[in-house]
Amino acid sequence: MTNRVRVERARHDLTQAELAERVGVSRQTIYALETQDYVPSTALALKLARVFETSVEELFALEEED
Repeated sequence: MTNRVRVERARHDLTQAELAERVGVSRQTIYALETQDYVPSTALALKLARVFETSVEELFALEEED
């Protein structure tokens, strides 16, 4: 799974800590999302999409399997 969390966070001029506070997770969780080391729950994905005013599908994508 890939995501655009880092791009959207920068576009909205938010720090990792600010975004984490808005969605109710730790800054470390945001870091793990941005480095593709963590796949969010459905609830977290929806909260992130709401903060960024976008759809979950625009924020997250499944990688194509070979």
